[in-house]
Amino acid sequence: MGLPAIGSYPMPGPGALPRSCASWTVEPTRAALLVHDMQNHFVEAFPAGQSPVVDLVDNIAALRELSGALGMPVVFSAEPAAQRPGQRGLAADVWGPGIGDEPDAAAIIAPLTPRPGEHLLANVRQNAFLRSHLGRLLRSEGRDQLIVCGVYAHLGVLLTAADAFMNDIQPFVVADAVADFSPEEHAMALRWAARSGVVCTTEALLHDLLLNRAPRDVRRDA
Repeated sequence: MGLPAIGSYPMPGPGALPRSCASWTVEPTRAALLVHDMQNHFVEAFPAGQSPVVDLVDNIAALRELSGALGMPVVFSAEPAAQRPGQRGLAADVWGPGIGDEPDAAAIIAPLTPRPGEHLLANVRQNAFLRSHLGRLLRSEGRDQLIVCGVYAHLGVLLTAADAFMNDIQPFVVADAVADFSPEEHAMALRWAARSGVVCTTEALLHDLLLNRAPRDVRRDA
């Protein structure tokens, strides 16, 4: 069916968040940041210059800056362009052929272009763990917490967060750093994520990362 037309809607505020079943606290020495599928093909489906995409990009940028400053792994997932039918599998029946071979369609959006030292992995299914080395990367870095942001909330974000939980990695879904086809689907994704993880705002997560940083992470205060 391909991507639907997406209208503008406001990001959820703290008062709109579901109560998380888990009470985990994010720690910079345990956590990694996953920026899920923030590619031109997906982001351009949103009305430019409006909510939720403006808030989405700004909040992910803030999470990415602090994560890097605290020495946390920053990982980008990206769907490959021009997948063959055999690679696309059943996703083709539901979502069509995926990203074509148009110039820059598969690239991460310019404000979030991956930097040296950050990780970029191919995401052949919406779950970023599936058929990728994300799990191995987290284990090699000694990380058992995963902050998830990006698109789309009820698809890749939710599936990835659920898989993290199933693999004993604590997921943190950032409510105003994800976006979806509609506010209803956005809210549904947060409700489901809250059942097996922590749902929080960007502001709250940034606060907790700074509060729980190790003593060596004081260089930002200089």
